[in-house]
Amino acid sequence: MRRQRHVDVLVVGGGPAGLAAAARLSAAGAGTVEVLEREARAGGVPRHCHHRGFGRWGVTGPQYAESLVEAALGAGAAVRTGVTATGWDGPLSLDTTGPHGLERITARAVVLATGARERPRTARLVPGTRPAGVFTTGELQQAIHLYGQEIGSRAVVVGAEPVSYEALGALRRAGVQVAALVTQEARAQAGRARATAARLGIGRVPLVTGAVVAELRGHGRLSGVRLRHRDGRQGLLACDTVVFTGDFVPDHELARRGGVLLDPGTRGPAVDGSFRTASPGVFAAGNGVHAVEPARVAAGEGERVAASVRAWLDNAGWPADAVPLLADTPLCWVAPNRLTPNAPEPRFILRTTQPLARPVLEVTQNGRHLFRQRIRRRVLPNQGLYLEGGWTGRVDAEGGAVRVGVG
Repeated sequence: MRRQRHVDVLVVGGGPAGLAAAARLSAAGAGTVEVLEREARAGGVPRHCHHRGFGRWGVTGPQYAESLVEAALGAGAAVRTGVTATGWDGPLSLDTTGPHGLERITARAVVLATGARERPRTARLVPGTRPAGVFTTGELQQAIHLYGQEIGSRAVVVGAEPVSYEALGALRRAGVQVAALVTQEARAQAGRARATAARLGIGRVPLVTGAVVAELRGHGRLSGVRLRHRDGRQGLLACDTVVFTGDFVPDHELARRGGVLLDPGTRGPAVDGSFRTASPGVFAAGNGVHAVEPARVAAGEGERVAASVRAWLDNAGWPADAVPLLADTPLCWVAPNRLTPNAPEPRFILRTTQPLARPVLEVTQNGRHLFRQRIRRRVLPNQGLYLEGGWTGRVDAEGGAVRVGVG
């Protein structure tokens, strides 16, 4: 039997976005606010990121996570750990399982703050055996910082995103030699790794550009990776550890089970400038909407979604329709991605699939130009790209999809 309970606001996910939303809602008197976190401790990814640079004061990840938890608890929110939302039993009722058994929690509003995850080896379709020594960055950081596990002696890091450099730093702290950083990107982009590696005190990290990991070798323990270069050459690189970094995707399984509309670009819940999904009473914020932004950005969205939730609790209406906002190649996604009347003017987050030199972003609807913005810098894949608001009032609510592209 499931125990039945009711709360005013149920927040799913105890990372920066969820905790910031809970703290702001509780402090504003939104009633009973409860956070569900499936891990043993709340705080999200920052818990096992021991470098500095988090939050306003540049503290370490664990310090930042602890401050978020303390703020939510201090404001009066309940933070329940080891609890997993397994499914829905209605538009605002979630089935959960945790240390105290099965529950069905019904809320007046649900905030999805489920975060993002890196694609593991299986999702990247890398063939080979299934040896020990294969990690994502998150798994590596948890193994080192939370569980004190022995990692290996010689590692290959796959990727050239900001998180790839954090993997390099974690390996350095664990005393692991980095054999190479392997990326399919061109040298101009991957070259950022050397400067970051020097900052982390790692020394000169060998770069292998224009290549992918085509196969894992080893029985019982990883013994090497087979690389395939863009020109067709192949080679074997000896290592006992490989870390697949980046390639983040929103953790959207719960939203999908609840029939929440997903955006085809971000693959997370589609939201408007108020973080409202297409399902009345269901909000989404943080890296579960767009993968992936720094923790401070996710926490900022958590603070802003609180105002939208308060309005809903005070009987504000829910938009019946929305105009979709789509990204055109080489842009791969944009968030928020639903345009609704009277929503706040957000700063839109975008990503590109290829390097862009001082691009001009153009927003159009049915061929009609709505806005132009020049980005006065070179933009690389997996880097932040932002579009100003202030133009959504020109959107025809009866027109077709609005598109943002590169002029």
